[in-house]
Amino acid sequence: MNHTISVLVENEFGVLSRVAGLFSGRGFNIASLSVAPTLDPSVSRMTIVTSGDEQILEQINKQLNKLIDTIKVIDFTGQDYVERELVLIKVNAEEETRAEVLRIADIFRAKVVDVTPRSYTIEITGAPTKIDALIELLRPMGIKELVRSGPVVLGRGSKGWKGSE
Repeated sequence: MNHTISVLVENEFGVLSRVAGLFSGRGFNIASLSVAPTLDPSVSRMTIVTSGDEQILEQINKQLNKLIDTIKVIDFTGQDYVERELVLIKVNAEEETRAEVLRIADIFRAKVVDVTPRSYTIEITGAPTKIDALIELLRPMGIKELVRSGPVVLGRGSKGWKGSE
């Protein structure tokens, strides 16, 4: 089962390496990792998607909390949260498939951000399930390249990391 964890850390040199080392040193897989500064430039938010049972997740949470640079660990498993991912997809756009590619992109509210005589580059943001559905519809046209940001998440409602969870 996949678990989404948000880790607020000091925005300092080597923190990402220490977190990644924690996972690799214990044989835990990181399915996705996204890191960026928050409104407070001294704090970064890491969104980590990993897999494992409840015991493994508990161990990951404990180990993350032990890191000196960790401010807060939020496990979103079983909670309400907003999840989005950014994807760029370069797809074949030959004369016979162009209209279909544009129609599919429009249905998913994706944007064409680059056009060449033989390809379109499409940008889409959304939940991973929406992204997966778009990819499957574009696959028969011929996907040349694809890059995914990995999900980023925020809890629903007014609660934030500064006050309470």
